[in-house]
Formats: sequence, structure tokens, C-alpha cells
Amino acid sequence: MPRTDNDSWDLASSVGATATAVAASRAMASTGPDALLDDPFADPLVRAVGLEHFVKMVDGEIAIDDDPLLNRRTMNEQIAVRTRFFDTFFTTAAAAGVHQAVILASGLDTRAYRLPWPADTVVFEVDQPEVIAFKSATLDGIGATPRATLRTVGIDLRDDWPTALRDAGFDPSAPTAWIAEGLLVYLPPEAQDRLFDNITALSAPGSRVATEHMDMASLPEDFARVLTERSRRFGSEIDLADLFYGGERNSAGDYLSSLGWTVTVQTTKEAFATNGFQLPDGPLTVGMAVTSGYLSAILK
Repeated sequence: MPRTDNDSWDLASSVGATATAVAASRAMASTGPDALLDDPFADPLVRAVGLEHFVKMVDGEIAIDDDPLLNRRTMNEQIAVRTRFFDTFFTTAAAAGVHQAVILASGLDTRAYRLPWPADTVVFEVDQPEVIAFKSATLDGIGATPRATLRTVGIDLRDDWPTALRDAGFDPSAPTAWIAEGLLVYLPPEAQDRLFDNITALSAPGSRVATEHMDMASLPEDFARVLTERSRRFGSEIDLADLFYGGERNSAGDYLSSLGWTVTVQTTKEAFATNGFQLPDGPLTVGMAVTSGYLSAILK
């Protein structure tokens, strides 16, 4: 179902199901003798959501070895690149003395539970109340304990989340490390700008932000449709064409630079090479190799 301005979801539907898909990918990459990740919480979270095709993926019951993008090895490498980038962003920021972190649209993110945070770190997770409640209850049920002070903020990012964040104890005078992982394409162009405006207004000098860098113009026009058709081969019911917001949008890097951030972009090709992987060839990746990737920025 196409997005609307006041739509809602849970972890088994619409945008929420994409968070479950990402957790399933992390669970896959965390299994086996040659595991690329170490996320012991992804698997129980995916099983708790209960979407059959994602559980079967994790269990190795679905394989598309003939697909250059959706075979198990490539999917594991892709999620390893993505997860390691944001993990390293947080650990590097913490080592530099940034001990306040915010995970926007946190979904089934488990970093508060598995990263080696300094003892005085406070991690804020912001997402819809139902999503926050489900993840918290599931992880509590398996005895998982946050490795930092965790403060959850149950609010839709279309609402006044900056006020809710401050009400939860966020200190705008302290440097903050922010991530918006897998979020921007699900926002209308103007909402993306507003997100960065709010982050900047809440950020003290020395703050950092990380997100994906995507040049939507470099992607094939039918990118979302083709990827959706491929993913349906393993039972996924997620229609990315309905979930992505189109239209011209500002480049995240250019917009953040205009707000005073010093921006660094690692291309997708560079990110794969840094991790010892080779970006698969194909029409869906050729445009992404050097025009899309991962962005980090520091506010001076």
C-alpha cells in the first residue's frame, strides 16, 4: 500500500517490515563458522516478529544462489558493510569523547546492547511507540541488558520528536553522535531537510552524524520495482516502490554542508573494498558504485 502522510505500521507491515528485513540480514550474517557479524539479538527479534519468509531466510531454507544481489553471500557482505560502518561510526565517536548517541528510526537496532560503550554513555532510541515497546519487551524476555544507559523515545518522526527527545533527558549542550540508518528514502524530500535542520539545531559543536549517501538520480528509474520483484522470489511481500518517496531531493551531503557540517562520503565501492569484498556487477549496482555510499559529518 502506498505511503500517506498519516500512515502507521508495525514490524510486520509497511516501513516497519523493512526493519525486520534488515534484522534478518544481520541474523544471517551472524551465523556459521565464517560469520561476518556478531549480533546475537537479531535472530530472536526476527523470530518474535514472526514473518515466515524472514524466519526461513535466517534458517537457510530459502536460497537464491543465481541472483547476483540476493544470494546469501552477497546479502551477508552487504549487511556487513552497512552494519560495520555505523558500528565504527559510534565507537570512533565514543573514543573521541562523544558519549551521547541518538538512533533515529531505531527499529530493531541492537547497538545499545552489543557495542562496547564507555560507562557514562547515554543512548537514545527514537521510533514509533509500538516498535519501541515490542523490541524492549522481546529483549527483556531473553535477558538482554543494554551496555549503556538506554533511554527510549516512543514518537513518530513526523511529530515533535525534538521536544520528546529533550523531555527524555537529551542534553543539547553535549556533543552527540546521530545515525539515520536506512531512513532517508522513506522520507518525503522536505521531511529529509527538516530532519537535518532539527539534528543541527540540537547539536553542540563536535557532534557527528552518519547516514547513507544516495544519489537517487544515478539509479535506474525502475530500481525499486526491479528490486521488489527479485525479493519476492524468496517470499518477501515488501513493495519498495510503494514505500520510497520520489521527487527531487537535496543531496544529504550538500544540505548538511550548507548547515555547517564537514562532510565525508565513502562510496559503496570503497566501502566494499575496505571490508575486503567486491561489489557485485549488475545494472542495479553500476550507478551506485561511485555515486552512492555512506556519509559521516562533524559539526565544528
